[in-house]
Amino acid sequence: MTVSPFDHPLLSGLFGDEETARHFSVEAEIAAMLAFELALAEAEAENGIIASDAADAIVSTLSSFRPDTALLRAGVAKDGVMVPELVRQIRAAIGERHGASAHFGATSQDVIDTALMLRLKSVVEHLGLLLTENIVRLTALEDRFGSRGLTGMTRMQPAIPIRVSDRVNAWRAPLQRHRERLVEQSARLLVVQFGGAAGTLEKLGDKGPLVRAALAVRLGLGDAPQWQSQRDALADFAGWLSLVTGSLGKFGQDIALMALSVIDIKLSGGGGSSAMPHKQNPVKAEALVALARFNATQVSGMHQALVHEQERSGVAWTLEWLLLPQMVVATAASLRLAAELAGQIESLGR
Repeated sequence: MTVSPFDHPLLSGLFGDEETARHFSVEAEIAAMLAFELALAEAEAENGIIASDAADAIVSTLSSFRPDTALLRAGVAKDGVMVPELVRQIRAAIGERHGASAHFGATSQDVIDTALMLRLKSVVEHLGLLLTENIVRLTALEDRFGSRGLTGMTRMQPAIPIRVSDRVNAWRAPLQRHRERLVEQSARLLVVQFGGAAGTLEKLGDKGPLVRAALAVRLGLGDAPQWQSQRDALADFAGWLSLVTGSLGKFGQDIALMALSVIDIKLSGGGGSSAMPHKQNPVKAEALVALARFNATQVSGMHQALVHEQERSGVAWTLEWLLLPQMVVATAASLRLAAELAGQIESLGR
């Protein structure tokens, strides 16, 4: 048993995904936060909010800045977030003359939420590629075995004859719809968060929207009004993650049931047993079912996090931090395992 199997040195071999997990590392989070602060300085200088020489000093400092992570850890314990301590260190590194211009008009949530979007942008691209790989592999199975027969099963009992193509399509079609959903959702999800202390950008006057738009362009994110207490896009994304793992769980459950008999399926590379050397356990199929049930459980917590009181919630915001990274890695692991499992199918149908 471990706190998290997703980054456990052993269990992550089954449940982890290194490419996804690295975007939730402290290094990736700090890098994204510094990217926000640098882009903010440039956007504010462009719109006359801070002086150009101040922006130059900020950009020059941040290009080689490395924070003291021990102090950041202490700052989180005190403030609940790392940003106040991070900004303090940045301003000290810039110097007294221009330090106050750094982070001007922004708040901790702007930095944290936008840094999350910067990292999710790469994650979404990765998930999309894994999703396409699964669709391609299932199409290949249909091309090879689609005309073969299977016994259709309803309510765990033999029903009528079907073809392999019928069952493969039931695996593939939801994934194709999930790919379409991801494209549609991404436009709402991957947007900048910039609202200042209470979402009004009060320090920027009438130039707030202009600075926000310039900030979004520099970060490669969409421009949108502040959403600091409106978490529906994140809950929607969490729902998408659970939909994907749920569909892959159905694939895994079907494969595990078919593996009860050697008549309808032949798999390579099954898992071994310490007591029964003859066994070929459907480990990847079982993991897909477990991950589907895991995400289905976690998504309820993301819906709980929709209840953001007034203009900012420390409670609901923290709940997202506990849930979303694990859901994302679980989904990436499911997609990886499903593609591997499809590749281990040597024969399907009869």
